[in-house]
Amino acid sequence: MLRRRSVEVFSLSFLDCICCGFGAIILLLVLTEYQRPAKIEASRINLQGQVRDLQQQLEVIRGESDDLERQLQGRVEKLEKERHELAHLSGDLSSLQGKYSASKQEADVTNTVESELVAAKQKLSAEMMRLLKNQTRPATEAVAGIPIDSEYVIFIIDTSSSMTTNHWDVNLAIIDEILSMYPHVKGLQVMNDQGTYMFNQTKGRWLDDTPEQRAEIRSRARHWHAFSQSNPVPGMEEAIRTYWAADKRVSLYVLGDEFTGDSIQAALDSIGTLNKPDPNGRRPIRIHAIGFPEGQGMSPFTNIRFSALMRLVTEQNNGTFVGLKQ
Repeated sequence: MLRRRSVEVFSLSFLDCICCGFGAIILLLVLTEYQRPAKIEASRINLQGQVRDLQQQLEVIRGESDDLERQLQGRVEKLEKERHELAHLSGDLSSLQGKYSASKQEADVTNTVESELVAAKQKLSAEMMRLLKNQTRPATEAVAGIPIDSEYVIFIIDTSSSMTTNHWDVNLAIIDEILSMYPHVKGLQVMNDQGTYMFNQTKGRWLDDTPEQRAEIRSRARHWHAFSQSNPVPGMEEAIRTYWAADKRVSLYVLGDEFTGDSIQAALDSIGTLNKPDPNGRRPIRIHAIGFPEGQGMSPFTNIRFSALMRLVTEQNNGTFVGLKQ
């Protein structure tokens, strides 16, 4: 009986075959991948170029973005400026509308005042004609139409900026002229339109009429700028209330250019009540007035109202109104 020979699977011949096969495969792979590194290198170079191109495009886009942002900021600032200008113009328009409305109201009030003034003047003229028929006045009773028969003199001076800026030198000259009309009086007093005394703590008493006192009045008047509201009524009321006396003859001189009070009629009533006549029908305090013309920057309306008020006040209180021209 024959014995079967055993066969070894992993013999040397088998391993030779396997190695040859692997070697053939590696050789094929080497031969097929020969051009791949060059292509990879070329691809890498191309990608770097693309990156540079993209970076350049990004820089261009950033520059354009900055330009657009600056243009946008400029337009926003321009828009904001135009809004401010529009708001300013709107404010100017409102101011003009307010001034127009105020001008219309002032015109209406002026027409009313002028109508009342004409009516009062007509009545006064008729009354004067009736009284003057049987009256003769001494030649020395008045200077330039202003009676100088008083024993005491009070000055009411408007110390507002419209007076101190536009009329102060003329105002001082007029004060000198008025004082020169009275060589000697029993007493003097000076206050502004608000009733503020030039000489503090002299309320209720008279200043002695001496050359030194007159010189002091002139000196202080040059630099006197007491607070003023351009309304002579408080000053007149203070003077009449404090210095009214039935046994004294007092002249009150009002120097000003504006009346900013609320009502002419109320002012007339108040002054008429305070300066009540004596048993003989004479008002102890004569009220005279010097009206200065409209100055630069002044409202013509308040200047006209001062003239209208003081004409009526002087007529009702035995005085004279003198209006100065430009």
